[in-house]
Amino acid sequence: GLTETSLGSLTKGTPLFSPCTPLGCIYLLKKYNIECKGKNVVVIGSSNLVGLPLSMMLIHHGATVTICNINTLNTKQHTQRADIVISCCGVPNLVKNDWIKYNSIVIDVGINKVDGKIVGDVDYEQVKDKCSYISPVPGGVGPMTIAMLIKQIVESAEMKHFNNL
Repeated sequence: GLTETSLGSLTKGTPLFSPCTPLGCIYLLKKYNIECKGKNVVVIGSSNLVGLPLSMMLIHHGATVTICNINTLNTKQHTQRADIVISCCGVPNLVKNDWIKYNSIVIDVGINKVDGKIVGDVDYEQVKDKCSYISPVPGGVGPMTIAMLIKQIVESAEMKHFNNL
């Protein structure tokens, strides 16, 4: 899901395979019946691996997407207005309580090590009681990434098998 061809078809909304971490995020939203259509979504991080493909997928699900990155002047101002915040920037505990509005949805893609402990981009303990949903780190998006990889490997094998018949 990371080749130029895959990303090009993702941009058109017709991917054969999708990058696994963004697909895992979309799966989590669907699993918990969280509608993206009409929602303001802030994605913190604009990597080719997660941020950009995830933003495109969210747009195809009807979300209004703001992408923040290291050059964004006031990320906090954007997140305070967001219905959904997805952080995938690799900055430990960046997103604090005052960055999030009440009942927002927070997906933390970040994996960081601080003092020997794995933490996300979101200060989970500060933010968790303010959200209607929040993904933990570890144990949230990471397992979904692996699940989406396995899902797409099986789908690829099935396609190859049926194409050879």
